[in-house]
Amino acid sequence: MDLLVGGAVIVEIKSVDGLSPVHLSQVLTYLRFSERRLGFLINFNSVRLSDGIRRIIL
Repeated sequence: MDLLVGGAVIVEIKSVDGLSPVHLSQVLTYLRFSERRLGFLINFNSVRLSDGIRRIIL
């Protein structure tokens, strides 16, 4: 886990060509073990940053 915002939101930061299912699984695992419900997976290697943001809710 790269960031924990406000004690409630998990943020995982990547800089890869494309997000793969393993990146999503990583965030889901962090959410389950920390008993949090909201996470963001952010890929900074995209043309527009908004295209590289995925919101994950348990």
